[in-house]
Order: sequence, then structure tokens, then C-alpha cells
Amino acid sequence: MMAVILAGGLGTRLKPFTVSIPKPLLPLGETSILEIVVKQLVSCGFDRIVMTLGYMAPIFPSILGDGSKYGIRIDYIKEETPLGTAGSLRLIKDHEENFLVMNADILTTLNYRDLLDVHVRQGAYGTISVTKREAKIDYGVVEIDEEGLLASFREKPVLSYEVSMGINVLSKECVAYIPHDRKFDMPDLMLTMKNDGKKVYCYRTDCYWQDIGRFDDYQKASEDFVTEPARYLGRGK
Repeated sequence: MMAVILAGGLGTRLKPFTVSIPKPLLPLGETSILEIVVKQLVSCGFDRIVMTLGYMAPIFPSILGDGSKYGIRIDYIKEETPLGTAGSLRLIKDHEENFLVMNADILTTLNYRDLLDVHVRQGAYGTISVTKREAKIDYGVVEIDEEGLLASFREKPVLSYEVSMGINVLSKECVAYIPHDRKFDMPDLMLTMKNDGKKVYCYRTDCYWQDIGRFDDYQKASEDFVTEPARYLGRGK
């Protein structure tokens, strides 16, 4: 089984930490975010990783090597210019029939093997892992009808919505939908396939998931991992 890890981002929101080290290699305790992901993939039965790189690309192979020390094969692809979260897939020449694609800066207990198996059973072109998030509105929300009259009033409501976890499964056929002349992101690819009548499945999960994009996110992930590392280094649930 093959997984593509997208590790080419600049990590701008985590400066100054990312001035000297790329975001996926920032540590959670004594283990980098990326090494945790690699170990999780191994525990779920994956045997190959393709890592797409951009910012500080040479650092990654110098630390992770060819993957042999983790029991997995790691190949590296360098983006000369940013191609987007889906555009970089054009650089891979030997896609498997179905493969995982994920961001490198995620701490989760998701079982990647289960996600891929559901994708195959669904016969989907693409599968998006999604989880619920809530946002508290700190104001009274007023709804007004067409005549300018009060329709309803909700005091500090909590809105619930579903978000992409940055972990997807794609079929080999999806690559044909990726243009060669512009940057192309994963939402663009999923919507393009959906609009062409192809099946795009949403895999709902309530597993632990923390995107590490901002300082507060990084701090929360660090605290959670250090408190219970075994929860994340075993097979995802």
C-alpha cells in the first residue's frame, strides 16, 4: 500500500520555529510530527511512502533516509515551484490503484488502513476523511426577514460543522483530472471529479485529530502527545 505525504509547505504561521526547520519535522516531545506519521503508516500495513517536498527539501532525506530504519520504503519528489496539494501528484509516475494522500502536519489516531478499505468498498474516485468541529459565536445572532423585521434571535449560538482532516484516498484514475498548467489543490480535484459525475465519498470519524498549523495547535498537539504517546504510535482507531 502506498501513501503520499505532502510536506512542501512553508509553515509561515509557525514562524520563527520554521525559519530553521520545516514544520513537519518540528518535535512533539522527542519525536517529530513526520516520524509519528511514518510510524503510524507502518503500523497500518503501508509499505511505501512518496514524500512531496519544497521548503528545505534536502533536510527530509538526511533525517528519514530511505525509510529502511522504519521498515518502509520512502521516495522523495521535489516541487521546483508550488503545485498545490493535488498538483504535486502529477510528479508521481507509478501510482497504485488506490493510494492515501495526507498532509504531513497532522496528529491523529485515524486508522489509515480502514480509511483505504472503505474507499475501495465504496468504489469511489476520491474519499475525504471528515470530522466535526464547533465554533462558538460570541454575539447575539439576529436573523431578519425580507421586510426588515426580526425573524429570530439566538444568543451566542454554537455552530457545528464538518471539516476535511487533510487525509484522503484517491484512485489512480483521478490523476487525469489534474491540469498541467496551473496550481491545483485537493478541494479543486474533489469538486472537479464530483462535477463530472464521479463518486466522492466522505468518511466520517470521531477519532482524535489535531491539525498543526498555528502555534496554539502545535502546543495542544505537543501536550497531548507527551501525555500519552502510545495512543498515537500504535495502530490508529
